[in-house]
Amino acid sequence: MLQTLWKRHGLVVAAGAVCVLVNAQGVGPLWFTGVALLVIGVLMRRAMTLGQRPPRDQAPPLALAIPVSGRWMARNGPATKVPSHTHNLAQTYAIDLARRPAPEPVWLWPVALRPESYPSFGEPVSAPAEGRVVAVSDSQRDHLSRTSLGGLFYVLAEAFIRSLGAPRHLLGNHVILDLGDGTYALFAHLRRHSSKVAVGDRVTEGQTLAECGNSGNSSEPHVHFQLMDSPDITSARGLRFTWRYRDDDGKEHEGAPADNTCFTPAVPVPPDDHAAL
Repeated sequence: MLQTLWKRHGLVVAAGAVCVLVNAQGVGPLWFTGVALLVIGVLMRRAMTLGQRPPRDQAPPLALAIPVSGRWMARNGPATKVPSHTHNLAQTYAIDLARRPAPEPVWLWPVALRPESYPSFGEPVSAPAEGRVVAVSDSQRDHLSRTSLGGLFYVLAEAFIRSLGAPRHLLGNHVILDLGDGTYALFAHLRRHSSKVAVGDRVTEGQTLAECGNSGNSSEPHVHFQLMDSPDITSARGLRFTWRYRDDDGKEHEGAPADNTCFTPAVPVPPDDHAAL
């Protein structure tokens, strides 16, 4: 019951903001009502976030295949800090992946770039393990980048507005897989109309799910990936994962790449039948 109430925090904050903005009588009943709703909404969001913190006795990280191919950079990942994003929306161990090299951020001009300017855009996103599709969203537009100074100010305001609505406005186009044993994988910010799967489909490891896009709360085309213990991201808790990857020096690692690490998936080397001869 409480979790259901916490999910409405965006509506409460929005109602409080409206009361304050339309108030024309100075400090009075409407102003106090608006402020009270804003405070209550913030406290509701805080309660929801605390409720999504993972337990201390967590299961070991789940070994998965990396859902992209080629050279990518890790951002906002759990190898650098936990929570990597926030406990809210089960993002405790989430990671962002962007193809590199890519256009560098600028201060003033150009204010924005088309998503096609980035090598991540349109790259295939694949299943990290066998599973079943439980959610697909495919209709949100891919917007311009937000990597300039003006764009960053814009995306902060935009993110606040998006957070007042349903989670899909933050996730953009997305796919959720049921990997079994209470584990679900989420892929967000996918390209519009790029989904190759539908709810109920069974997928195999390496099967293409969709393409990397720039939908939802995204400053540039990238893939947002996370594991969680429920398909409902408003009540789920984040789960840990581990990958095998190679850094730019060719050294192989197991875990999650640290922030700003460029890596490629480590492809298993087939056994040499002549090695024992």
